[in-house]
Amino acid sequence: MSAEAKGGASPGAEGRPVEMSDLLRLAVEEGASDLHLAVGSPPVLRIHGGLNPLDTAPLTPQDTERLMKSITSDDHQQGLRQNGSSDFGFGFEDKARFRVSVFRQKGHFGVVLRQIPNDLFTLEQIGLGPQIKELMFRPRGLILVTGPTGSGKTTTLASMINFINEQRDCHIITVEDPVEYYHEHKRSLVTQREVHVDTTSFAFALRGALRQDPDVILVGEMRDLETMEAAITAAETGHLVFATLHTTGAARTVDRIVDAFPTDQQEQIRTQLASSIVSVISQLLLVRKDKPGRVAAFEVMLATPGIQNLIRENKTYRITSDIQTGGRYGMFTLDSHLIALFQKGLIDYTDVITKSQHPEDVVMKLRQLGIAPG
Repeated sequence: MSAEAKGGASPGAEGRPVEMSDLLRLAVEEGASDLHLAVGSPPVLRIHGGLNPLDTAPLTPQDTERLMKSITSDDHQQGLRQNGSSDFGFGFEDKARFRVSVFRQKGHFGVVLRQIPNDLFTLEQIGLGPQIKELMFRPRGLILVTGPTGSGKTTTLASMINFINEQRDCHIITVEDPVEYYHEHKRSLVTQREVHVDTTSFAFALRGALRQDPDVILVGEMRDLETMEAAITAAETGHLVFATLHTTGAARTVDRIVDAFPTDQQEQIRTQLASSIVSVISQLLLVRKDKPGRVAAFEVMLATPGIQNLIRENKTYRITSDIQTGGRYGMFTLDSHLIALFQKGLIDYTDVITKSQHPEDVVMKLRQLGIAPG
């Protein structure tokens, strides 16, 4: 890819030092999800999942230090010196926000910036159906959005919070690290707290949130046992709680939460989860085959009485089967959604097979449908 910006000159053109503002502007214009700055390499944009080095000279140690300092506050530079890395968010003009990770590697500075567009997607644009909208009106319960890093969980959650903000009059509290999407007050009142800036930890902020008259609580990430416990308690006590985990699939998500607790507490946690969980939405982001861009593949589990019993009785291995037969409730597995996307020509065969939970079953299904490549 060319480093040429749409306005004309490339960052660092004609021998001038590359400037962070030029790089950020190019990232926004090119629709890049990430910008990487590393010593010995030119700046690199990730666009539609692929890495695209810019046509400029490799960055020197002095370049990366200068670029890092141009966006990093003194407090975060202090954290970088003490811990070897620091994470924060910042806004670039009125064009976008970026989530930033600065770190040391091989004795030099490195920077990775994740772009957070200013415009929020609707649930339809993301690819979620009306059954998900209905969940946004629940008075209480736990909704988990799961998937690997870079799968779009933050964007999905932001769209859900925006939908509630537009449709309901309630108090929404978010706890994030860092705050990524900014929400204006619409029908709802939105309080956004950043870990290490407004509060010391997810768990501490969650416990405090229960004393702040919330209706809806968003936990950016359930990183530890204390945060999981606080989120489940909040869902049980009459709040609609949203949270993320780095898992794929509903069954694995439930197992991940239960296994985080000591053995003598796991039966109690299964009971609490069974009564509080509303839905698990797992997602992946895949490169589109039909045009530039990416498309999300989902698995949607809704907590029917049958699935609640499976969680309570420690039979999570049967959850996938219940999702497969729960189409009338709006449930579907990741594998079935991958097949549907392939049938529509949106993704290629390799992604269907490599991203599926049960590749052999998917191949058999594609053959039955007569659409498997020869």
